[in-house]
Amino acid sequence: MSNGTVARRSTPAFYLSPDHDCSYRPHEVARTLFVDPSFPVDVESYQGLIDQGFRRSGGHIYRPYCPRCQACVALRVPVRDFHPKRSQRRCWKKNQPMLDISIRPAGFDAEHFELYQRYTGDRHPEGGMHDVAPQTYLDFLAGPWTQTLFCEFRLNQRLAAVAVSDLLPRGLSAVYTFFDPELTSLSLGVFAVLWQIEQAHNLGLPWLYLGYWIENCRKMRYKEEYRPVEAWTGSEWKRFG
Repeated sequence: MSNGTVARRSTPAFYLSPDHDCSYRPHEVARTLFVDPSFPVDVESYQGLIDQGFRRSGGHIYRPYCPRCQACVALRVPVRDFHPKRSQRRCWKKNQPMLDISIRPAGFDAEHFELYQRYTGDRHPEGGMHDVAPQTYLDFLAGPWTQTLFCEFRLNQRLAAVAVSDLLPRGLSAVYTFFDPELTSLSLGVFAVLWQIEQAHNLGLPWLYLGYWIENCRKMRYKEEYRPVEAWTGSEWKRFG
């Protein structure tokens, strides 16, 4: 350009990983498609990518790209049409009156980190998520170009759960939720999703992006419980439920 400025790239390059073990399906080989980390991402461009089935882990944007498997399906909830089922209504009715909820900007908090360590130690004792350094924890949850919200849920002033969510132009994206393992009976993971659906609705945003659903994986199968839901087919979003 004649004025010496550099034109911003509007289309990213993509890189395909080598084969690696699948994190969700034992004995399966996976591959991952990454957006070029040098691409100047902002919240608008990420919105376009998440609308094509991509997700982020920290500042890395990716999508499963396995040659023999299409088990990972990106889901989103159209919040205005959401109809909670009976068990979800019970969860909301039980928790909503007794939880104090506040939204904080992304940043390291020692109380959050201690809860994260206890949660991952209970739920994911292997696989690299447990016993990480504080910076690794924050790099995983917060994006350098997103407005990431740390939503606190407190029970009698006790930190019960944290839902991490990205605020996007057309929705909220549920990044990760962790909660006190001693409070499993409260179904705080379910409540956190319901609360994010309501929050998106209150903000006038049409979608809550839930990440990848895997039918035969117990840890990922729950995402289809929020109906109606839309699934990315590779070329369009298709509603079911």
